[in-house]
Amino acid sequence: MHVRILSAGAAAVLLAALPTLGGQAVAATPTGATALAPAAARVVTYDASGAAEFRSAVDRGAAIWNESVDGVELRPAASGRRADIRVLADNGWPRALPGPLGSGTVYIGRQAVNQGYDTVRISSHELGHILGLPDRKPGPCSSLMSGSSAGVSCTNPYPNAAEKAEVEENFSASVGASVPAVRSATVGD
Repeated sequence: MHVRILSAGAAAVLLAALPTLGGQAVAATPTGATALAPAAARVVTYDASGAAEFRSAVDRGAAIWNESVDGVELRPAASGRRADIRVLADNGWPRALPGPLGSGTVYIGRQAVNQGYDTVRISSHELGHILGLPDRKPGPCSSLMSGSSAGVSCTNPYPNAAEKAEVEENFSASVGASVPAVRSATVGD
């Protein structure tokens, strides 16, 4: 009995000392219990085939959102499949026509590009509208959703912490919930 008590005591001391010695203490999951897995990201597909010369900027904008948030993943639509987001190039000003969260049409307008605005920032910004973010003008360059109000010299294509958190909240609320009604407003920059 003393051996068992000593062994248990020694094991407890060793387990407590491991982190200070460079080891790692790990809590075991009780038999029959399951660990909670993180919720899977909602996949939103996009079709940039109509984005013309801006296709790589759109792909980079989508990649930036994928690097920045966990609740949603933007992927190119498979060939022959209908995309959630359609991206088109035109000669007007950049804008988004959001539908239900995670869907809509984005226009990468050449007017802003011709004035010197950064194509990757435009892409990230307009995709932000599809992910549920409004314009926040006027605003600093550190705010992606400040759009053109940050000026032509602003090339920051990354959402700030508040914008990331808002997208995470939008998509965590949409998991298992009904999709919000279509928003009819055009969001222009």
